[in-house]
Amino acid sequence: MAASVREKQAAALKRMLNFNAPPLKNTAAEPVWKVLIYDRCGQDIISPLLAVKELRDMGITLHLLLHSDRDPIPDVPAIYFVMPTEENIDRICQDLRSQLYESYYFNFISAISRSKLEDIASAALLANAITQVTKVFDQYLNFITLEDDMFILSNQNKELISYHAINKSDIMDTEMEAIMDTIVDSLFCFFVTLGTVPIIRCPRGNAAEMVAVKLDKKLRENLRDARNSLFTGDNMGASQFSFQRPLFVLADRNLDLATPLHHTWTYQALIHDVLDFHLNRVSMDESVGSESSPAGARPKKKNKKSYDLTSADMFWQKHKGSPFPEVAESVQEELDTYRAQEDEVKRLKSIMGLEGEDEGAISSISMSDNTAKLTLAVSSLPELLEKKRLIDLHTNVATAVLDQIKSRKLDVYFEYEEKLMSKSTLDKSLLDIIGDPDAGTPEDKMRLFLIFYITALQPTSETDLDQYKKALLDTGCDLSPVNYIKQWKAFTKIAATPSNYGNSGVKPMGLFSRVMNSGSQFVMDGVKHLVLKQHDLRVSRIEFGVLMIYDLQETDDYRYFDPKMLRGSESSIPRNKNPFQEAIVFMVGGGNYVEYQNLVDYTKAKPGKRVLYGCSELFNAGQFIKQLSSLGQK
Repeated sequence: MAASVREKQAAALKRMLNFNAPPLKNTAAEPVWKVLIYDRCGQDIISPLLAVKELRDMGITLHLLLHSDRDPIPDVPAIYFVMPTEENIDRICQDLRSQLYESYYFNFISAISRSKLEDIASAALLANAITQVTKVFDQYLNFITLEDDMFILSNQNKELISYHAINKSDIMDTEMEAIMDTIVDSLFCFFVTLGTVPIIRCPRGNAAEMVAVKLDKKLRENLRDARNSLFTGDNMGASQFSFQRPLFVLADRNLDLATPLHHTWTYQALIHDVLDFHLNRVSMDESVGSESSPAGARPKKKNKKSYDLTSADMFWQKHKGSPFPEVAESVQEELDTYRAQEDEVKRLKSIMGLEGEDEGAISSISMSDNTAKLTLAVSSLPELLEKKRLIDLHTNVATAVLDQIKSRKLDVYFEYEEKLMSKSTLDKSLLDIIGDPDAGTPEDKMRLFLIFYITALQPTSETDLDQYKKALLDTGCDLSPVNYIKQWKAFTKIAATPSNYGNSGVKPMGLFSRVMNSGSQFVMDGVKHLVLKQHDLRVSRIEFGVLMIYDLQETDDYRYFDPKMLRGSESSIPRNKNPFQEAIVFMVGGGNYVEYQNLVDYTKAKPGKRVLYGCSELFNAGQFIKQLSSLGQK
């Protein structure tokens, strides 16, 4: 199977950490010890891909931030992995003057300009450190891979390319150009890492089109320079996308503002929505024991606990896209299986009178049938302990999610929003939910109302709108997001019709009744057991409309770019009428796990198709509401 984008980026990082030479296959060889110096951007790129143990295996004894206070280590080589910003270049020059390390390997996340390169050369010359600067590389790794099939462009300074930055009313042309250039630079890095030149499609008249035009130009200019092209020779490698070039579909966030606000019901998206989930790491307060502090004593400080949710975690890989009640039941089943295995070890020890004995004593006993079983059980202990660690991890995370669902009645919001988006019959009025003091936070109520407002078939009358606004104000909501959506609805060309949001729908399901029993870790009392039916989000339909060359009204006006066409023709008529096998859908203005999961599920129903999801920034509904609020402030 072709390498995923995650594997390609990780391989590029490992090559860099091996002084830009392919890592040796013989792992028995002692690695060269070195220090890694990165900035915040470099840290964000590395952390989801390489664990601290992997860095150590590659000889990284220390990894330090560029702008931290660092002591000289004169007999060790230093590998730098930083953005070529003015601030970073100044600090690199300072390091050269201070003679901090034995030798320097400068790796820039994006291409460094000639003038900045000359600044480093001047500093090295003045510091008499020319011979110590061993290598300077442009790595073209300016994007963050979170999954095999998901990437984002920015985490540090993401507000510079955010939905708010692109859509604010007073934006200058020069600001918009700078935002588009930043996005295009990262996308160019993405395709260099993949080693492939895509076919580009995009809608007309929005930010996605601006990105497409600039990306086409940048790819074309690089291909024109045959000697220095990044898409020829060794750089191409074995393309992830087999023999066919991928399709790259750009979409604009304004295409669909309802989905980012939607309450969700799948595990990964719920964690991102209700907990602090950031670059595949979830952080939460550790539950403190029920004992109360003595009178007059300070309350106990809550400890922050972090968990990495990685591709090595099989439970996570299997269940991250599953409905939450299914996850709760699976955690319980895993716990029961573990306890049965643990009890078997204890039972065997008890039969043989070995309670409290260590493994050494066990191995000296004659090999009876029970001893053989016990030896086998003991040899599997490391695997069992790792299983227990993962069970504890998911028990804690799922419990924290469940607490949020119960306290905010998120199942009620999810079900109601599904009905709104699929135009189903509503069994309760919107004002009743907004006015219920026990159902959700002011943010939850605002999200629900905005989805109603965006997806309404008929324009909401001013009288009704005033009534809703009053109800929202009474619950403590800030009305700025409503002001912005009102402006957006007035100016946008996209009419919210039933076809924009699929017939997703939900239905009650009795499958999770076992989760309800009192012996379960997850007592789901008061939480509706809803199961997802297949969504049909607009972004998925457009993606596959272009992917399969369907005759979709929504995509027939999409522009077509082929950077390999020498004449630079930008006709909207595709040259390739054959269906594409692989595609990348990219959301300009920010994306979310709801959309990503929908695309993953949609792809499963299309055998032989591979789709990646990317976005300029990854936000949850709370972060998106804040951006809408800033845009709507008068």
